[in-house]
Amino acid sequence: MTDRDTFLKEFRGETLGTVSAQSSADELFQNQTIRPVLKLQNDLFIAAFINYANKNKADFYSYTVEKKLQTIENSIQKDIKFRNSLKGMAIALFTVEEYNTYIQNSSSLNKRMMNLLIDRLKSQVQLFEK
Repeated sequence: MTDRDTFLKEFRGETLGTVSAQSSADELFQNQTIRPVLKLQNDLFIAAFINYANKNKADFYSYTVEKKLQTIENSIQKDIKFRNSLKGMAIALFTVEEYNTYIQNSSSLNKRMMNLLIDRLKSQVQLFEK
């Protein structure tokens, strides 16, 4: 088990974001675990959203940039099946210790994770062109 955990932490890389003595437990988890995982899985999240758009939003590519941004946000917030799929892609790269921390406050951490993912996809909206 520890081999997997060590591998994951090394593979993901460094903490992203600011960590200080005043950081809350959720903020620490966000910057030490969630951000590195989302960065590592970025290409997979983009591919997943492109697949989602192709299957569920046939006219997505004809939308204005503003409507694309809104569609990204709505898709992740309102399509529970899609959101759960994205969460699974991230949680799969947690160590056992991180997973145990995550399940203690999953509601708050899920909200942070999905907000970060929405921001990440929106900032790369230019990749969602045919």
